[in-house]
Amino acid sequence: MTFLLYNKYNLLMRNLFFLLLFLPSLSLAQTSTLSKVWVPDLGNGTYKNPVLYADYSDPDAIRVGEDYYLVSSSFNSVPGLQILHSKDLVNWTLVSAVFGEQQPAERFQKPQHGGGVWAPAIRYHKGLYYIYYPDPDLGIFVTRAQHPAGPWEPPILVKEAKGWIDPCPLWDDNGRAYLVHAFAGSRAGFKSVLAVSEMSADGLQLLGDEVLVFDGHTKHPTLEGPKFYKRNGYYYIFAPGGGVTPGWQVVMRSKNVFGPYEDRIVLAQGNTTINGPHQGAWVDTNTGQDWFLHFQDQGAYGRVVHLQPMRWQNDWPIIGDDPDGDGTGQPVLTHKKPAIKGKAQPLATPATSDEFDAPELGLQWQWHANPQDGWAFPMPAQSQLRLYTVPVPADFKNFWQVPNLLLQKLPAETFTTTTKVTFTPRLEGEKVGLVMMGLDYAYLSLTNENGQLRVGQAVCRNADKLTPETTAAPVATLPTGQPMYLRVAVRSGAKCQFSYSTDGTTFQPVGTEFQAREGRWIGAKMGLFALRPGSTNDAGSLDVDWFRIE
Repeated sequence: MTFLLYNKYNLLMRNLFFLLLFLPSLSLAQTSTLSKVWVPDLGNGTYKNPVLYADYSDPDAIRVGEDYYLVSSSFNSVPGLQILHSKDLVNWTLVSAVFGEQQPAERFQKPQHGGGVWAPAIRYHKGLYYIYYPDPDLGIFVTRAQHPAGPWEPPILVKEAKGWIDPCPLWDDNGRAYLVHAFAGSRAGFKSVLAVSEMSADGLQLLGDEVLVFDGHTKHPTLEGPKFYKRNGYYYIFAPGGGVTPGWQVVMRSKNVFGPYEDRIVLAQGNTTINGPHQGAWVDTNTGQDWFLHFQDQGAYGRVVHLQPMRWQNDWPIIGDDPDGDGTGQPVLTHKKPAIKGKAQPLATPATSDEFDAPELGLQWQWHANPQDGWAFPMPAQSQLRLYTVPVPADFKNFWQVPNLLLQKLPAETFTTTTKVTFTPRLEGEKVGLVMMGLDYAYLSLTNENGQLRVGQAVCRNADKLTPETTAAPVATLPTGQPMYLRVAVRSGAKCQFSYSTDGTTFQPVGTEFQAREGRWIGAKMGLFALRPGSTNDAGSLDVDWFRIE
């Protein structure tokens, strides 16, 4: 069966998977996917930050009953809008994604670096889950589902606008609904201000004119990412200010939804090493505790997610630790886990390694653009994934233009990724390999030349400027058709060393150490590629036995 991500069959399978997720009999299956490189739950009633050591940028989360759901920006990656689930805010698993093809489909057949899905918001209202997300070039969209596993309705364009970003809804006590959002200076021509619009009760259209409710230029430049709440008669807008890396968390409150709003910084770096702690979600527990999820920008590792305790004082939140009592908290590195009613959740982490024994790709994988028929075929009977080589773009300069990169997020500060592959080329110049992708990238490749495989490495600096790759001389020549082991070892600071092996035991380094670099608004990503120099009526293939992170 041709591999189509998220077709009707896959949606039904995901629904079934999600319903089974909470059965006790599945606990062993969850444990088998536990990360070998980062587990935030310390197993003694405490946790360490980050609770998600991966690029789940601009997180938003809600609690529905005993369950928490988290969404984040997915930009041009597909499947888009990945959804994570937790019972305790510490142990998270990937459970679904909203769409397998980003719209408009033709636009996203090519990588749209930095475009696509920016900071989303997730809410639950009258039996439906809502996700609002912006495309900074197109406007604000909403999609709904009866269950986070989906299926999700096709996104509806709530507001066609260039530069409207970071929307978040609020359904008021009186049945009226509102939407707050920010502006992207790169598209709108101005930024650092927030606006509120009234919405229809079903949340599918805006009513009347938008109202400018806060200007952050004076005290909170680059104000964006607002989240809307109501408590004790106050309307609250939580929003990050100060920029991604050095910024802080701002909270605004007013007795009137349209303001005026007073403001306060409630979380900043303080005396910690956690730079720019901001932009996230206030959630509570079923025991009455309050918590705050936010990101920290870690460069090549992306925007990782931290969990902070939160309390209220005089109707203002205090987030994290407040050693001097001034009302501005600072992040904690370790803390007692949230108190919850109900059965304790087993240790859990988002999937990383993949044995390819399922009839569909694991949720950790994302393409660099909308996937096309024939790029990949799961072969669960052989516990393999097959990638066919795809012609490089007609105007090919480097991998920045390549859509069929199958990638996933970096899962920790230090780790080693090894994959077992068998390359069966059919055409001269076909190339497959393991890539560390970003604004700079490097890869370990197997290239078909004169019926033999050349093992080599290429490096590209400033790929976004379409600079050419620098290719080193091949380090080995091997026969085709035999299994190969490709590896990249990542040490502190995102320094990467590639190596290969023919027996899975002895690995030979290839090239010099490569410094990974973030992509556009995302962390570096790693994964697989399969390319050929031109269009033909056949293609070589790469069979992937497994992809393991240790």
